Amino acid sequence: MFGSLEMAPPDAILGLNVAFRNDTNPNKINLGVGVYKDETGNTPVLECVKKAERLLLESETSKSYLGIDGLPEYGPLVRKVLFNGTVDESRAVTLQTPGGTGALRVAGDFLKYKVGASRIWLSNPTWANHKGVFSSAGLAVDSYTYLDSTGLALDFQGMLDSISQIPAGDVICLHACCHNPSGVDLKPEQWEQIAEACKDRGILPLIDFAYQGFANGLQEDAAALRLFAEKVGEFLICSSFSKNFGLYCERIGALTIVAEEESAATAALSHAKKAVRTNYSNPPKHGGAVVSTVLGCDELFAQWDGEVAAMRNRINGLRKLFVDTMAAKNSPVDFSFIQQQRGMFSYSGLNPMQVDQLKNDHSIYIVGSGRINVAGLNSGNVEQLCEAILEVL
Repeated sequence: MFGSLEMAPPDAILGLNVAFRNDTNPNKINLGVGVYKDETGNTPVLECVKKAERLLLESETSKSYLGIDGLPEYGPLVRKVLFNGTVDESRAVTLQTPGGTGALRVAGDFLKYKVGASRIWLSNPTWANHKGVFSSAGLAVDSYTYLDSTGLALDFQGMLDSISQIPAGDVICLHACCHNPSGVDLKPEQWEQIAEACKDRGILPLIDFAYQGFANGLQEDAAALRLFAEKVGEFLICSSFSKNFGLYCERIGALTIVAEEESAATAALSHAKKAVRTNYSNPPKHGGAVVSTVLGCDELFAQWDGEVAAMRNRINGLRKLFVDTMAAKNSPVDFSFIQQQRGMFSYSGLNPMQVDQLKNDHSIYIVGSGRINVAGLNSGNVEQLCEAILEVL
């Protein structure tokens, strides 16, 4: 039976890593896969994580299975980071999941097979894996307007017009901050209008929150969540600690469901747990234990907040360095929009042909859409990148 199978196409983003590893150019640059890198090009283990792991090594007594929804202390601590006490605890429930992707898939299964939703709307553009995750869960996938015709700025009126056409009972996937892949975020007053539109039309929001702390700060980046809890009532949050804890390989995320009242939240949790049980049964422990240890200790939490701020400030500094360098080289294109975007990613405005030229002629690896991982830059390769871009413009 397997002999009839043809090769599946490689993942568009992860496949770049393979090509990058096989490239023998010593000056190659990888700006594709979304991991944070420091000035030396390494993806570091945070100091707060190292301390938490040492504490766990000394105190851990068992490697037994976790419950379906994960460590009992994990959910309340996650909700504290998300809501900071602004939401009645009885209204919200949380499941520990294998990364943000795991949260999205459990949410998809829950929405399709437990809630009865049939369609989810994704921003155009959105993270490349969103469509596959939700369609694999049985949901029909459609898109709403997000960027304007330049592909570099928000088309907010177009977004509102799109949302006005979404039927009641459908689900909309929103990026809380650091929009992936564009880096273009909504302003607070725009979030107000989106919340009102979802409430008025009976649309169920699912908020993808993979980059808390990378836009403006841990508290500031969660503002949309707290607004939706007040204005909309029912919604889902798929959050991840891959980026802001640097725990990429530990696969630690969370699905948080907010309901109007406690009984509805409790019922939702029971059905979400059924979806987990038939998927991966229960989550792995280590990542959740690390996160819980840090979030549950004031000293470690403060250290984590500082380390997230350092990563955020470094990325913003790299944005400025890139823009200033291109301007100094008299680029025919104004790249100042890069400084207005937030998070690890930016749409560069480069077309697929230019992206291919960068890879083939300069060993610079960028996603075909022109998305650049700004965190892959450093003071030693910005000049090289800028010179190469000028050659392909």
